[in-house]
Amino acid sequence: MPQPIALQPSDILVDVGDAAIAVVTINRAKRRNALTRAMWRELTRIVEQLGDDPDVRAIVLTGAGGAFCAGADISEFPAVRATVEDGRAYEEAVDNVHLALQASPKPTIATVSGPCYGGGVALALSCDFRVADATAYFAIPAARLSNVYGVVETRALYDAVGLAAAKEVLFTGRRYDASEAYRIGLATHMASDGEALAAGLAFARAMGKSAPLTIKGAKVVLQAIARSTTEARADDIHRVMDAAIASDDYKEGVAAFAAKRDPVFKGS
Repeated sequence: MPQPIALQPSDILVDVGDAAIAVVTINRAKRRNALTRAMWRELTRIVEQLGDDPDVRAIVLTGAGGAFCAGADISEFPAVRATVEDGRAYEEAVDNVHLALQASPKPTIATVSGPCYGGGVALALSCDFRVADATAYFAIPAARLSNVYGVVETRALYDAVGLAAAKEVLFTGRRYDASEAYRIGLATHMASDGEALAAGLAFARAMGKSAPLTIKGAKVVLQAIARSTTEARADDIHRVMDAAIASDDYKEGVAAFAAKRDPVFKGS
């Protein structure tokens, strides 16, 4: 009977060493960084852990070997998606990564070089920003596999590109080069050839100077507006606003403004 592919310690690398920026690298270059079920689950754990770490200011997601991510590792599908029930459990594992990225209190940046396919596109779209260099190309080949994207992944696509473009991406399964991806919203920033990670790190460093509580709160408010859930999430919105006003960082921001100096925020 087919067996799932086991998680290897080197499959996902985490480095927190550059101005409190956590670089998460999908490290299966020989498979173009295709993700196994075990890797989807591990990514969720990592993203949630980094989100809770007060010393981390931003999360940068990248891929090894000149590729971002080729999506799911289809070679293990006979073992992990053989039945409808298996398929639903697998999709839950995938959705949890996207939801963790979207809910993270830290800014998240996908740096895309080379292929970004299928679930890799949804992974990038779940980040706040997507920096693509000239080598990047995007495609969601669901229509060529007779596969239907679920709500979480499709919503991330719709949020990024709008209804008409989302239909084209899903109905055709065609490939978009970096410039076209940027034009329709699959990418939010462009970088020079091979410089996606460097550009993403520079962007993260710039945001690292901003108040962490502002970023956390803004993500809550913006997501509520985007989902038309401002009333349902009123308590959450008031909570992040109140936490910011009551924080030492707010006092530091006001004092720094009055003294005409740069503030030093600690996230509390």
